[in-house]
Amino acid sequence: MDIEHPTFVCAEPLEWPVKHLPLKRIFDLCFSALIFLLGFPFFFLIALAICMTSSGQIIYSHERIGRGGKPFRCYKFRTMYRDADKRLKTMLENNPVLQQEWEQCRKLKKDPRITPLGHFLRKTSLDELPQFWNVLRGDLSVVGPRPVVQSELEIFYGMKAKKILSIRPGLTGLWQVSGRNDTSYFTRVLLDETYVERHHLFLDLSLIAKTIPAMLFSKGAY
Repeated sequence: MDIEHPTFVCAEPLEWPVKHLPLKRIFDLCFSALIFLLGFPFFFLIALAICMTSSGQIIYSHERIGRGGKPFRCYKFRTMYRDADKRLKTMLENNPVLQQEWEQCRKLKKDPRITPLGHFLRKTSLDELPQFWNVLRGDLSVVGPRPVVQSELEIFYGMKAKKILSIRPGLTGLWQVSGRNDTSYFTRVLLDETYVERHHLFLDLSLIAKTIPAMLFSKGAY
């Protein structure tokens, strides 16, 4: 059952312990290389569709916090309009209800910043395909905790951040197959912590298998 979360102060991200998982890294490299090899035509079609339906860059990057508290640029297919930041600021300033929703979840169910094609890409998680490049670089793992921004660590994770970021964040994980955005943020943190405590290769394979129907049915995605 979801409960209200307290506000935490994030621990200083210096000298955080990290776990070295060679077998997991080998799996990540092989799996990601296979995705790029087989999916290149599909990547090209998505990029072409974005270029034809809205102006702006095809690939969008944003800073996330990775293993050991190290920041990195996380890549996605662009799903928003070029002036998305301006739209969000104006919208939140004029709508207290949306302001509250944003503060609680860092997402909006009905987000006017997102393009029509972007809604489809987000619901199916196809916007995250470029993150396989992050996996090859070593920023992400195929399966792991959610990659988050610094402000999320400071508000929601607290002392749990050091434990959760002892391994690489992942493209998919327990959160993605457990309701995604329909879960409270407190639950998301607990799912990340649970994965770090219990992760193993067979769990990763199970979560990858469960991610496919989660993408198809788009439950909790927006």
